[in-house]
Amino acid sequence: MTAVSPVVKPVSQMRLAPGSTVSIQDVIWEEFESILQELGEKRSLRVAYSKSTLEIMVPLPEHEKSKDLISDIVKILLKIAGKSYEPFGSTTFKRENIAGVEPDACFYIQNYQRMIGRRKLEPNDPPPDLAIETDVTSKTTLDAYEAIAVPEVWIYDNKKLRIYLLRDGHYIESDNSPNFPNITITQIITPTVQRAWEVGTVQALKEFEEAIKKSIS
Repeated sequence: MTAVSPVVKPVSQMRLAPGSTVSIQDVIWEEFESILQELGEKRSLRVAYSKSTLEIMVPLPEHEKSKDLISDIVKILLKIAGKSYEPFGSTTFKRENIAGVEPDACFYIQNYQRMIGRRKLEPNDPPPDLAIETDVTSKTTLDAYEAIAVPEVWIYDNKKLRIYLLRDGHYIESDNSPNFPNITITQIITPTVQRAWEVGTVQALKEFEEAIKKSIS
């Protein structure tokens, strides 16, 4: 009887359609690190790793528009609130041997001073204060954020924004953001995203900023 050896292909050779997600079970930490190295930094796909499960996600083209728009909205809100920040984009955040995740966008707010001038993360750096995900409903992704202890995560999916706050090591869903306590974040994001598809991003953001300034004046 002839022994059959498993066929092993590099993950980088996988051809995934936009909008698709692949889940791989029983991945040890060293394999996750190796896959990250193989994939490199200049890529469109995102990965999340938690509880020995690796998920590889390929965003849809419209994903980029929503991601950039919500990131711009956060910057406007921070500017209006007079808060300094450091954006860290889709940096890979890890908790060694436990979890890894790449947000669509993220911000250091409370810890911004510590991250000024950082070109790469250091082992003792804190997680970002706010992370943003679009078109993600994966439990693996949320579990990864929880393990890394990101205080606040926004997930925009199916034209709805959900805010998750870390409390006693676990996420609870909230209608409000501690970073913007006087603004109904969950109610203003979706109309602004939809407005951008109608009149363009620049006009939608201009209208958004004017409305926010008016509401708090």
